[in-house]
Amino acid sequence: MIAEKRKKLRKESKGFESIPEDDPEKYKHAIYVMVMKLFADMERRRQQLDQRDQEERKRKREAEIEEEEKRKSDLEWQKNFEESRQNRVNSWHDFQSGASKSKKSKKQKRMHGMIVPPKFKPESR
Repeated sequence: MIAEKRKKLRKESKGFESIPEDDPEKYKHAIYVMVMKLFADMERRRQQLDQRDQEERKRKREAEIEEEEKRKSDLEWQKNFEESRQNRVNSWHDFQSGASKSKKSKKQKRMHGMIVPPKFKPESR
């Protein structure tokens, strides 16, 4: 950096002029500033990496919890489905056997003295 400053100064003024870093006190201060800047950059990068790592772990944990809840709900649904199987089968058998009974019962109801007039249909022209 100092060499670049000297080169730039030579091009601009076409002579040898001293730069502020030639003074030992200012040179130490410039080094101190650069070192502090580098340390600050390293610390910022470390914090960013830590934060990214923390977010990644949090995301993985949330995904694990969600997967566990999904697995539990699927298991519970399967259990309830199996428990209600016999009820569904019985209901279906009742429905199938009830279809033939309902036709007979309608005919029997009509024959017990109730005569139902035909439905009204308007004339079409």
